[in-house]
Order: sequence, then structure tokens, then C-alpha cells
Amino acid sequence: MNTGASSKRSPVLFFTLVYALSIPFWVLNIIFPIKLPLDNLPVTDIAATFAPTIAALILVYREEKLFGVRKLLRRTFDYKRITRKIWYIPIIFLMPLIYVLTYWIMRLVGLPIPTVWHLPLLTPFIFGLFFFAAALEEIGYTGYVTDPMQALYSALAACLIIGSIHAIWHWPSMISMGMAPGLFIWGSILTVSFRILTVWLYNNTGNSVFAAILFHAVTNTGRSVFPGSRSALELGDAAIAYGLITITAIIVVFLWGPKTLARFRYGRKGQPHGLDQMQ
Repeated sequence: MNTGASSKRSPVLFFTLVYALSIPFWVLNIIFPIKLPLDNLPVTDIAATFAPTIAALILVYREEKLFGVRKLLRRTFDYKRITRKIWYIPIIFLMPLIYVLTYWIMRLVGLPIPTVWHLPLLTPFIFGLFFFAAALEEIGYTGYVTDPMQALYSALAACLIIGSIHAIWHWPSMISMGMAPGLFIWGSILTVSFRILTVWLYNNTGNSVFAAILFHAVTNTGRSVFPGSRSALELGDAAIAYGLITITAIIVVFLWGPKTLARFRYGRKGQPHGLDQMQ
């Protein structure tokens, strides 16, 4: 954690700016309710996604000038921070594994999902779009505000605060999409659970923003290419998929501890923690 830079940063100003920058696009969506073919997302969500990064860049420039801006943007590809390569396993494969388990459970309980599935040819393109969108969110939520929040609170408390604020930020879009109450609730829980998993990976990869972006992109891509697409994944108010993700987050908190999310409960004293012991 860069405590020097973190001490200059203002989470309150960041969250306020994110909302202020997003409000015009939420209003536009009410006036022009156009949806994207991908996941039925409002077109204005594309613009609103820029808000976390724009807010972060404005504040970093105010606090650290152009040097700070360049430094923050470079963290988009700070993969060299991930010195313990075994952490690429959960970054890349954790969410796909959860989606596979979700599919099996949905089939087991008899939900109407496709029995035949082929990976869409456009998957690399979809991943590229989601990587770009994830970068726009994580430069702000992970690169700018996570460290100062963890300097003020425990890792878990920081996750709960950031995740809750981010969840509420999604509400206008979720309302516009006409989400059922159950899915609305599960979607909000998902956002908090996802933040826990993201910070867990961030804290265990040398504070790599790239790790958070890649994890975010894989998560969203997997949801879109799920058999029957996102609408199938969210059958039954997405209780199966989002419930599994929430359970995973709870397990992570138990095993790595709420204070830092980086000290494996069953690690031997003086030895690497958690996944590091497998190297």
C-alpha cells in the first residue's frame, strides 16, 4: 500500500464526484431509454462507466498533478506486481468455475437452460469490451480509493463500504432494466461480494490494479457467454449464481481474515500464506 499517496486521497470526494458525474447519464437514460443488445444494458451505462476513472483522475491531478495522473493510469497494466504467479489461478478461473457449478445446479433443479452450448465466436471481442469497461471502474474503485479506505478501516469494512456505494450506483441502471425485486436484491449483494473478492486478489498480488481489472473482465465475460446468456444465468433471481459468489466471498473472509484479507488462517508461521504454499 502506498501510504504516502493514500494519505492525500479523499474517499468522500471520490464517491461524491462519481455520483455527480453519473447523474446526467441517468437522466439521459430516462429521456432516451435505449438498450444495448449485450445484456440489455442501457446505452448511457457506457458513458457512466467512465465516472470512476474521471473522478479519480480529477482528484489525483488536484493532489499529485500530472505525475500522479500518469502513475495511476500506468497501473492499468501493473502485472509485474503479481510476483506470485499462482494467484492467476483465482484471477482467471475462480469465476468460470463458479459459473460451471451454477450451470450444474441449475440443470439439477430443473431450470430451463440450454443443454447444448458453444463458446461464441465473438468472445474475444466481448472480453476486450469488458476489459476496457473494467479498467474504467477499477482505476477508480481499486487504484484510487481502495488503499485510503484500507488505511482507515479493516479490509473487510473497506470492501463493505465501497461495495455498498458501488451497488447503489448501479440501482438506476437496474431499475431501467426492469429487474425483479429478488434479482435487484441479489444484484446488490453480488456487488458487495464481488468487491470482497476483488480486494482479496488485490491485496495478495502486490496491490495490482491489473489483477482487479482482469478478474472483473473475466467475471463479466463469463456472465455474458453463459449458456443462454445473462438472462439464463439470472433465472430464479440469480440466487444460485450470486449466492455461490457470496458464499465464496464469505469463505475468503474466514480463511484470509477480515483485517487484511491477506493472512491465510491455516498458514504455517513464517511460511507463505494460502495459495502461495502451493508453489
